[in-house]
Amino acid sequence: MEDIEYGTVRVKLADILKEQNISINKLAFRAEMQRTQLKSYIHNDIQRLDIAILSRLCYALNCDLTDLLEYVPPQSKKS
Repeated sequence: MEDIEYGTVRVKLADILKEQNISINKLAFRAEMQRTQLKSYIHNDIQRLDIAILSRLCYALNCDLTDLLEYVPPQSKKS
């Protein structure tokens, strides 16, 4: 059976922090999260998205969920 590639979801937290000029420490305080947990989201090193955390991030950054997440379609295979 062939593995099907569905694409991936990318968390654009690093981009938003840069755009808003906010440090990890400041976001950790605003969102009441640990820096290590934020770093996982910044580096896209998470396996499962947590809706409660996404809500905290959207609230703390005053952004929409669509600003925070991006669907990246699979690469097309060349024969």
